[in-house]
Amino acid sequence: MKLLFRFLLLPFIAALSFPAIGTAAPKKLLVVTVTTGFRHSCIPLSEQVLEKLATQSGQFAVDFVRQPPGEPKAPSKPKVGPDGDKAPAFLAAMAKWVEENRSYQAAHTVWIATVVTALQKLSPENLRSYDGVVFDSTTGDLPLPDKQGFIDWIGAGHAFIGVHAATDTFHGFPPFIAMIGGEFSRHGPQVSVDCINQDPAHAATKPLPAKWTVFDEIYQFKNFARAKVHGLLTLDSNPNDKTPGDYPVSWCKNFGQGRVFYTSLGHREDVWDPGAMLNGVRKNGTDVASRYQEHLLGGILWSLGMAQGDAKPQAVN
Repeated sequence: MKLLFRFLLLPFIAALSFPAIGTAAPKKLLVVTVTTGFRHSCIPLSEQVLEKLATQSGQFAVDFVRQPPGEPKAPSKPKVGPDGDKAPAFLAAMAKWVEENRSYQAAHTVWIATVVTALQKLSPENLRSYDGVVFDSTTGDLPLPDKQGFIDWIGAGHAFIGVHAATDTFHGFPPFIAMIGGEFSRHGPQVSVDCINQDPAHAATKPLPAKWTVFDEIYQFKNFARAKVHGLLTLDSNPNDKTPGDYPVSWCKNFGQGRVFYTSLGHREDVWDPGAMLNGVRKNGTDVASRYQEHLLGGILWSLGMAQGDAKPQAVN
């Protein structure tokens, strides 16, 4: 697997425009995989792939802010049965749930405190040590030390790379949504789609064909404005019901003096790695994963100012 990874990746690395190895210290990225909402099963594998991309490129290094252990699981609230909400069985189940939920809330409070501690790495003071941040399928309202300070740090000239569920983060914080360029709205069943390459000259899409077929969970967005982003990948019809339209998949943009790259692909393990499967099943060929890694690497290097690519919004018809 390691030999296959190197074989697939090295030609792409050589083709990118960045300074020769040894001319400067590697850039530093902080990879965040903390979630307070849904947690994707691909996260452990994606951490490994990002670390390999850093090592293979030699142009950046990664540190991680990982999920603290011990997250408690919320108890399931009982549903009202055919006998109604006054039935003895339902009342007993509700009484049990109330006790279990009380214990869960107490445990969750303790666990959230460990999340707050882990995310101290994103304090404005600590971020001075980094050139960019990756939100790798983060979800929910992350308790950052200074949310607006984080947004301001990106705008001051740093890189933000968002992967898949990064747009399912901070739904109640408009400055984050404006920075990343869109907000997750919904998705249908996983499906095979033909992604249209909107910019074959950009580092993130240069390795991809004019139409790139991928089987994945395809997001649809709200609070997205085509005139505010530079499109990289899109669909010309709804991924599930085939209604014609513009359905963005990946984009980049300038944000103040900073650079933002986002790709919504990356739900499935077999999108991330040529040898991986999801629930014992492969839906993508090995070429899809190798090209996804090239897509991601190109976006990272572009965000760090180490690879070529336009960020101006394309003309909107």
